[in-house]
Amino acid sequence: MAEYSYLVLYMPRGTSRDAARRMLTDHAEYGHWELSRLRLYPDGSRKATLRRRVIRQGRASLTSVAGWASAGPTRISEPNQSGPPG
Repeated sequence: MAEYSYLVLYMPRGTSRDAARRMLTDHAEYGHWELSRLRLYPDGSRKATLRRRVIRQGRASLTSVAGWASAGPTRISEPNQSGPPG
């Protein structure tokens, strides 16, 4: 089953329908939220519940870590210490 993160937005009764739509669109486009539930109260206020999927990253496998470690350290050659050219 998918795991979701939720965000609840309260919009006061003076918020126009267009302003509420713009706010929800911005959250969807830039925050990757989707509308889960929208409640319009009798006084005109709104409560919007947004959700987005939580993506968990798996651990690195031991073979990839061991393969990287077996390559050994990289040597950096040191500059020539023989002195100034002459």
